Amino acid sequence: MLANERREAILRAVERQGSITVKVLAEEMGVSAVTLRQDVRELAGQGLLNRVHGGATALAPDVPVPVSAPAEAPAPAPAPAGEKYAVGLVVPPGGYYYAEVIRGVQNAARARGVRVVLAVSGESLAENQEQVRQLVAGGINSLLLMLHPGLRPLEEAEQWLSTLDVPAVLVERRAGIQAGRLEQVASDHAYGAALAVRHLAGLGHDKVALVARIESPNTALLSAGHGDAVKAMGLTPGPEFLISTTGDAVPADARFEEVVRAVESGEVRAALVHNDIDAIALVGILRARGMRVPEDLAVVTYDDEVAELSDVPLTAVAPPKQAVGSWALDLAVRRLSDPATPLAEILLRPELRVRASCGASRRSEA
Repeated sequence: MLANERREAILRAVERQGSITVKVLAEEMGVSAVTLRQDVRELAGQGLLNRVHGGATALAPDVPVPVSAPAEAPAPAPAPAGEKYAVGLVVPPGGYYYAEVIRGVQNAARARGVRVVLAVSGESLAENQEQVRQLVAGGINSLLLMLHPGLRPLEEAEQWLSTLDVPAVLVERRAGIQAGRLEQVASDHAYGAALAVRHLAGLGHDKVALVARIESPNTALLSAGHGDAVKAMGLTPGPEFLISTTGDAVPADARFEEVVRAVESGEVRAALVHNDIDAIALVGILRARGMRVPEDLAVVTYDDEVAELSDVPLTAVAPPKQAVGSWALDLAVRRLSDPATPLAEILLRPELRVRASCGASRRSEA
């Protein structure tokens, strides 16, 4: 089961039974108790259930969420009595990454009684502007913008964002000072990359390569975090391999050939790979050529959407995608409820989930 499928099953069980026990439900679902406890922790962080010792219970009706809620679960802003908001959410086409952020927005909106209107943007600035124009004309109160990562020219896009007529929150994107009163919520991808480097260094690797998609908007941030961690820990700078995934004519073997040669020669023994799909493909190519993971290459992937399903379960850095969506919706509601509240720019830190591909479990057993 994928993470979102497990969590929906947990919510259905809690709604049906009033409470669940992690051990019992894990056996029924055929997953590990560790995995299910993590799911319960994240659902509790989003304010969708109560986490108790050994399991979870349904939320009590009309119990307010405390202002001191943890980072994963921003306390909802109280809506004026009888008032509902409509929030427009603009997302790029395709990609499971966006689906998880949308789910976070949707869950938070449901808990707050907010209506979300979804619009799928095109690749050009003009198309994004038209989507926003239509949403505003339709009467939405605020905007959540997860704009197309290749939007150009950037300066013109930021200038446009500064002129929006309704409050707006930029989601999983970063903008400069020219974006004006735009608020922002994003995963701290640089921190996530550094987390992976520190973990691999702790396992004895003095050089960590980075393998990332050249067209990803997060690659520059991953590279910065990777480089900062290497420098801070006094490691040997590892190579960076930029992989292009555009065009179906390029076979996977060809995309990763340079990486595979570096592993074969012994130049690279550890790598952070963005994302799960590329990491799984790379592991398959290495094993087909007689190399082993983690013995010949210790791998940490950046994403953790399907990392656990790899033939060798992948250690992964997991950005808090649903929490990003939840925080974004919360910021929008807070701004509408109190326009004088200070503007916010929020970075949420990813977490490391250790599995077999990095070699940590084998070291701990030795």
